[in-house]
Amino acid sequence: MSKKLDYPVANIRHYLEPGPIVLVTSRWQDATDVMTLGWHTVMEFTPSLVGCIIASGNHSFELIRSSRECVINIPTVDMIDTVVDIGNCSCAEVDKFSRFGLATSPAAKVRAPLIDDCFVNLECKLYDDCLIDTYNYFIFEVVKAHAAASPKHPQTVHYTGDGEFMSAGKHVSRRGRFAAQNL
Repeated sequence: MSKKLDYPVANIRHYLEPGPIVLVTSRWQDATDVMTLGWHTVMEFTPSLVGCIIASGNHSFELIRSSRECVINIPTVDMIDTVVDIGNCSCAEVDKFSRFGLATSPAAKVRAPLIDDCFVNLECKLYDDCLIDTYNYFIFEVVKAHAAASPKHPQTVHYTGDGEFMSAGKHVSRRGRFAAQNL
């Protein structure tokens, strides 16, 4: 290992971004939105809880807060330009679904739409709102999940900051090394 240098604390996200970039859809009354989101984490397996930071200045914030639900859609690397472009504009000013040609389908348990081109769609309901006012932190329960049959290991997009992304790399399995209760 080479010598380590001091690194700016404000830039640690370049190494810790939690997971794939997602597209979050929401609907409240007659407004529908889609936003690009990178700050999320799995919090629990049963019930299936996901925490998301959604900035209060984002158009989706009030739609999700009011409706208490959303869909977390996971795109693949072939959608990277659309992911960036969605993040660069607001549904308060433009219909992103039309502008970016996003085909949608109705969800089974929430009013927000599923994005058809995403390989996974997670229908979510707000589980706990105690951190929204302080940290813009929403805790969702995934109440229905949809996943494409293939590819088995799709290339997801991960943001590393400064307009740079990486895609999920080669799949490596170590399943045989795990104790059964830890799988």
